[in-house]
Amino acid sequence: MPHPDERPPAAATAWPRFRLGGPLTLWLPVVVSFVVQVPAALLRWHARALVSSFDDDPVRFTARLVLAVAGPVALVFARRFPGPVVAVVVAAASGYVLVTSGDAAPPYVALPFAVIGAVVRGARIWAWISLGVGWVVTLAAGIALRVPWQPALVVAVSLALVLFVAIGESIRTRRRRWDEARRFAEEQRRSEVQAERMRIARELHDVLAHSLSQISVQAGVGLHLLESRPEEAAKALTDIKATSRSALEEVRSVLGVLRDGGEMTGVRTDSPAPLVPTPDLRRLDELLDSVRSQGLRVEASVDPAAHAAPAAVQLAMYRIVQESLTNVVRHSAGDRAEVAIVVTDEGYRVTVDDPGPARGGTTVGGPGRGGPREPGGPASGGPAFIGSGRGVLGMRERTELLGGRFSAGPVADGRGFRVIADLPELSGSS
Repeated sequence: MPHPDERPPAAATAWPRFRLGGPLTLWLPVVVSFVVQVPAALLRWHARALVSSFDDDPVRFTARLVLAVAGPVALVFARRFPGPVVAVVVAAASGYVLVTSGDAAPPYVALPFAVIGAVVRGARIWAWISLGVGWVVTLAAGIALRVPWQPALVVAVSLALVLFVAIGESIRTRRRRWDEARRFAEEQRRSEVQAERMRIARELHDVLAHSLSQISVQAGVGLHLLESRPEEAAKALTDIKATSRSALEEVRSVLGVLRDGGEMTGVRTDSPAPLVPTPDLRRLDELLDSVRSQGLRVEASVDPAAHAAPAAVQLAMYRIVQESLTNVVRHSAGDRAEVAIVVTDEGYRVTVDDPGPARGGTTVGGPGRGGPREPGGPASGGPAFIGSGRGVLGMRERTELLGGRFSAGPVADGRGFRVIADLPELSGSS
């Protein structure tokens, strides 16, 4: 398996791989070995019959012809049974050499096809054992039958057998690397798809959690004042309409930015301008005012130098403040929150403090705070499907994607809850 930091070869995805399972690789060795071996055996018998009676023996001729045909026929089954096939072909080749009495016989073409195919298809042990046993038996039987072995021919054939195995090993190694590269590319593609899903879920959660929580509060106010103060109830309904329209426009913009791959920079290149600007610190006052309209007193302190941060960092700051204040509105029994954005030596720090206890009488840091801070039930005061702790997880992921550090939990004295995100200083093109 390639190292995670390595990229697969470009050819792994650009060029089609030569498949050993295709019909060409099955029938080409069969046809070639049959066309070479069988006519060669017949021609050799005919040529020798013209000058001597050496091949006049019909038994010898029949054996040579059967052995010449056996190799190509065995190759038909090489795909399903590469090990047994290489053993059969080696045995047939050994018999063919002995029947020809060791003289310059036509090459047994089926042998290299069988050996290389067996090694490539994983039957390496079959190939090595078959060649070793076949070679020893052939030499021993030839000596016993007084076959006039030619030393140069013996050495040449030995080297050829080693070469066949080496070719098979080379193809097998290359094939394995191709498969690993393809698997790596597929895993990388799946990882990118999963990351894209997480990006969309994180962005939509940040937009919808805040807007729907605000709508929920405004709807509660409207229902409460519907009979006693209908004019204020009407104002609450107007606010709901404005909030829902703004949320819809922002959702459309988020989907457009994500579709164009501009989530990290907030810049769209090939599509029309977003319906609303990508959130940054310039829209922070608007966010704070919307939270204050729900009855939460928010004290904010923003270092002016933070406005010079890159777009990706400003987007992260905005979303972290948005999600943290949404959690305060939905889950805290307090009526106050503190927001601070400062410039540090390493970059930027975003701090959101909720000094109040959790709603429903739970202890600070228990259900309703931190990871369990978002129970997502109706009692929490917000829509049930927004909870489940994904907000804090999304803030952590957003911070870590930029190379920063994130923490969320109860404060030291046990009263209140604090979110801290340390974001690095990125270059303007990051």
